[in-house]
Amino acid sequence: MSITVTDLTHIYSPGQPQEQVALDHISFRIEDGSFVGIIGHTGSGKSTLVQHLNGLLKPTSGTILLGDTDITKAGASSRQARLKTGLVFQYPEYQLFEETVAKDVAFGPNNLGLSAEETDARVRESLHLVGLDYEELKNVSPFELSGGQKRRVAIAGVIAMKPEILILDEPTAGLNPKAHRDILDMVRRIHEAAGNITLMVSHNMNDIARMCDQVLVIDHGRLLMNGSPGEVFRRGDELLRVGLGLPDCMVLARKIADAGLPLEGSFLTMEETADAIAAALQNK
Repeated sequence: MSITVTDLTHIYSPGQPQEQVALDHISFRIEDGSFVGIIGHTGSGKSTLVQHLNGLLKPTSGTILLGDTDITKAGASSRQARLKTGLVFQYPEYQLFEETVAKDVAFGPNNLGLSAEETDARVRESLHLVGLDYEELKNVSPFELSGGQKRRVAIAGVIAMKPEILILDEPTAGLNPKAHRDILDMVRRIHEAAGNITLMVSHNMNDIARMCDQVLVIDHGRLLMNGSPGEVFRRGDELLRVGLGLPDCMVLARKIADAGLPLEGSFLTMEETADAIAAALQNK
């Protein structure tokens, strides 16, 4: 399934003194199986955008096609979008509420009207994908878990719905470096297992450079850039002008070039950067 967004506009409080254009004629397409990063400064419109993809918000104008389904047309049910799209909010562990881990993960599948056997299978599979042991934790209260485990359980509850599109809003927010890496490894594992579209909102440019196939840059409600990580981060001066950063490897490469050793490459990973430095030294 693909996502096609055309001229999407959203205005909060239209016609009022506090009117705000949150999205301004945004258009893009995402192909099936893509891993997409969404970046932008605070208040740029990122969260408003992803809430449209989940059907939580309706646009002022424009269309959104999830596959062949227009979720923005008159009379369209937001349930259509939510059956296709799973949205993991920032700090999803605050949304846990059931008595046990198994019951919390099963809440969504139960609402789909699945059999007890299918629901149990989904709970087991989802907990496995997020790196948790079903037998060990199924009867444990989610409130007794560590912060990282709680987040994994919350994410398991979303992927148990088997969404064709998975949206993660700052999935590593507030985590220590090890938990940060573990969550990203888990996200990659889920994406590869499901083969779905994954969209990740993040302020961490290293994560965006390493994880994504496509990057959308939102600035003051407009789509400023849309391309591969290499294409987007090559426009580093523009990103810096709108208050965004660059991957650490690219910052390092720029400092080396300023010191008199120009490098060639994309500098999205430490390996690429090390190879470029070695090649430049050999040719010096």
